[in-house]
Amino acid sequence: MKILIRLCLLAACLLSSPAYADWQPVEKVETYAISGKTGLELYASIGKRGPKLGIARAIAHTNFKLTWQRDYQPQGDACVLVTARPKLIITYTLPKPAGPLPAAISKNWEVFIAGLSAHEKVHGNSIVDMVRKIEAVSVGLIVAGDPGCSKIRTELTRRLAELSLAQRQASRDFDRIEFGPGGNLQKLVLALVTGG
Repeated sequence: MKILIRLCLLAACLLSSPAYADWQPVEKVETYAISGKTGLELYASIGKRGPKLGIARAIAHTNFKLTWQRDYQPQGDACVLVTARPKLIITYTLPKPAGPLPAAISKNWEVFIAGLSAHEKVHGNSIVDMVRKIEAVSVGLIVAGDPGCSKIRTELTRRLAELSLAQRQASRDFDRIEFGPGGNLQKLVLALVTGG
């Protein structure tokens, strides 16, 4: 019982410490070059040069790299995950015209890219939320009968898989709405292509 109380106190201290709470994701923007002088030409170029996802190309993409510093400690016959500090790098891949655009098209492009960037930022925020949920289920995790701290890793992997799958599904659902009839991205594409 004393070990459990000490572990709870340790977890509370870690969660309230500035070192634990102050991590921030690193966000980067990469661009790919597109060409064209009209909205239709720009969108056609996006279709040819956009990031490849499987067999199709996307307009834009949000990707991430996540690594952890974890401290597993044996406590009697159990193992506890004392700390788990993430390093998260989110990369947004967006289209960028290779050259200057005519004034009217430039204005339409600015509206389009601002909306597209905001869309991708929602994906980025979803990833950050997933990492914070991973922290919540990781720090303080205790597995009894695991003095070698091997079973805890299996249990952690199981829990993290559920969070990852939930984040991916939420991302797909968001895209389905955004690209669906009357969705925000559908409207942005239509405005770019038609000039309205």
